[in-house]
Amino acid sequence: MPPTAPQNPVTLADLAAEAEVSLSTVSKVLNGRTDVSRHTRAKVEALLEDHGYRRKGGAKSRLLELVFHELESAWALEIIRGVENVAREKGLSVVLTESGTRHAPSPEWVEGVIARRPVGVVLVFSDLAQDSRRQLEARSIPFVIIDPAGDPAPDVPSVGSANWSGGMMATRHLIELGHTRIAAITGPEDMMCSLARIDGYRSALNAAALPLDKDLIRYGNFHVDGGRDHALELLSLPDRPTAIFAGSDLQALGVLDAARQLGIAVPEELSIVGYDDLQVAQWSSPALTTVHQPLIEMAEEAARMAVRLYEGERPNNLRLDLATSLVVRQSTAPVASSVAKR
Repeated sequence: MPPTAPQNPVTLADLAAEAEVSLSTVSKVLNGRTDVSRHTRAKVEALLEDHGYRRKGGAKSRLLELVFHELESAWALEIIRGVENVAREKGLSVVLTESGTRHAPSPEWVEGVIARRPVGVVLVFSDLAQDSRRQLEARSIPFVIIDPAGDPAPDVPSVGSANWSGGMMATRHLIELGHTRIAAITGPEDMMCSLARIDGYRSALNAAALPLDKDLIRYGNFHVDGGRDHALELLSLPDRPTAIFAGSDLQALGVLDAARQLGIAVPEELSIVGYDDLQVAQWSSPALTTVHQPLIEMAEEAARMAVRLYEGERPNNLRLDLATSLVVRQSTAPVASSVAKR
């Protein structure tokens, strides 16, 4: 059961007087109405936060809200499955919402969530805008970010994974197979997970005393087409790589397609490592060696954290990073002597 609402230290009339607005304006802000200026809304939200005001009554629905910027992706299905597992345990239903960009949901989304009043919100974004945070906090709607895309502020509840370690172990695996000319196709350059995976790649090369060739690093889009297009360029170089670390399984599938188009055998002439360990990685031909990112477990932890926050618990650590691991399949092999001597 949710905790009993605390006694409000101030009344709405007090807040209206302090904000120099009408009582109806404060009520509109509390109810997520759109007919309030951005400046006035920000002022009222700040006062609500400063005074620790929590709306009395208005019991929440038995919903967990899960928000993506892109639902049509294989990893989204993994996250949905994890949130649904926890919702089932807690007797909750799941609402799926698609909104905004990969960095944050659109401001309009907040109005809908205020009307739905879920138990909690799980967001698959880099962060949440300060205005949106204030609106949710003023209504005691907890939120947790799952951030395969970014690096939220320290005071934002979030669940992520060890991206640097994943990039490191993928590259180290290829080095241990004898590869010295290893390319990397990561995600967008403005996403923290992309940069962390590339940092892990660089660290593995440095630890093995291998030179870093910046021409072998490409920033893609985490989708098949990005992997294919960059791989076609890399594999057409005069001194082409003997291995490619792709920052997602979908990009790795694009690399496989590029190799087929160019008549390059995998893994005999080219080794490929993906990232995520989606189900599709097991069924590609050859099956993908990949870094397992525990998406289902990340989603479960985020959903549990949201429910605990709703029940009044405050975790000691608001940031949780789960471990990644290497899954070796058939898309990697020792570098062939004829390829190594090119």
